[in-house]
Amino acid sequence: MIKIAPSLLSADFAKLGDDIDTVKTADYLHFDVMDGVFVPNISVGLPVLKSVRNYTDMTLDVHLMITKPVRYVRDFAEAGADIIVVHLESDTPEEIHRAIDTIRGLGKMAGLSIKPDTPADAVDEYLDKLDLVLIMTVEPGFGGQKFMAGMMPKVSYIKSLIEARGLKCLVEIDGGINPETAALCAEAGADILVAGSDVFKAEDRAQRIELLRRACKTF
Repeated sequence: MIKIAPSLLSADFAKLGDDIDTVKTADYLHFDVMDGVFVPNISVGLPVLKSVRNYTDMTLDVHLMITKPVRYVRDFAEAGADIIVVHLESDTPEEIHRAIDTIRGLGKMAGLSIKPDTPADAVDEYLDKLDLVLIMTVEPGFGGQKFMAGMMPKVSYIKSLIEARGLKCLVEIDGGINPETAALCAEAGADILVAGSDVFKAEDRAQRIELLRRACKTF
């Protein structure tokens, strides 16, 4: 079954605990970290993650949109992340391998994300050691962008690589998710969908999460 991960980037940080309670029927909480360098925006970091970890036992899916992430993966693991995702484009291949190995050594799920312009086969050399591949269907850095349907062949290609190798790696999609685009992602082979504004702008967020799940059930 498709997992739904509401992005806290779209939550109201003045009432973050209350907003987390409204999405507790979801599978994961997605936590976006931006440094203003790798992406042209700044979001939240370790103190907020620690507070969220103390508030909820939901799985915390931490997406690091930062340069040289190997410097911080241990800190995010210790702050309460369950899944730590780094961007392939954020450092040299050697350092990305080191970040992934560090995450796994800390007993956390390791993920690798790619931007829309990055070719699907760029993940190939990392795939055997990953728990998750995150494919961006918007440019990273801002919420509320339009879904890029042209990324679906990339999703299908990476899913086919995973299946051909008999790996347990999950495919996650982030950007522009709503019931219509969720169905496209499910058809292409997605396992996890990150939904920010679509969930947090809904009057009944639990109902919206269920609607996203239902949209995926035919695939």
